[in-house]
Amino acid sequence: MSQDADQRAQEREHEDPEEAIRPMPLAALLVAAAMVLWAVVYILYSEPLATSQYGDQRTLAELRGPAPGATAATGAADGKAVFAAQCAACHQSTGAGLPGVFPPLDGSEWVHGDKRVLANILLHGITGEITVKGGKFQGAMPSFAQLSDAELAAVASYIRSNWSNQGDALDAALFAAERKASDRKTPFEGGAALDALLKK
Repeated sequence: MSQDADQRAQEREHEDPEEAIRPMPLAALLVAAAMVLWAVVYILYSEPLATSQYGDQRTLAELRGPAPGATAATGAADGKAVFAAQCAACHQSTGAGLPGVFPPLDGSEWVHGDKRVLANILLHGITGEITVKGGKFQGAMPSFAQLSDAELAAVASYIRSNWSNQGDALDAALFAAERKASDRKTPFEGGAALDALLKK
């Protein structure tokens, strides 16, 4: 390659870019520096957020709130709240249940019948076939023994006195007594096992 051709090739090349060609604008640099300086001064001279007027000063007990099924004012169990949380998904808020799947509580002979039987259904649950209002249901209801006696009494009283049911309230002492009286660890085997409980 001749010297002239080599020179022309070099003239066609562009210079490598360098940062110094287009430096950061001085105005942007001054703004950034001013912001950093302001932040440092603010942090150094601001008061710590330790006074009670700042932040959330609630205690752990206040954040937890009342126990499920308890009213904030009295601490007493709220049967309607327990029913909504534990029972309404299956038995529905109307107490009508789901035909052929979940039995109704409204007008149920098991609800307004013997109080001990209802207490034991709630404490131990039930599996297998049960007849409610002339309809046969095959399913499983879990035990609610994890609830307190007061909560069980409240929800039982709620279902006994709502919709078309006109039963009286149940006492927490009934659930405490039935809890102590039985060492059952499994659900009742259908309506026949509940009938047998009546004969004891």
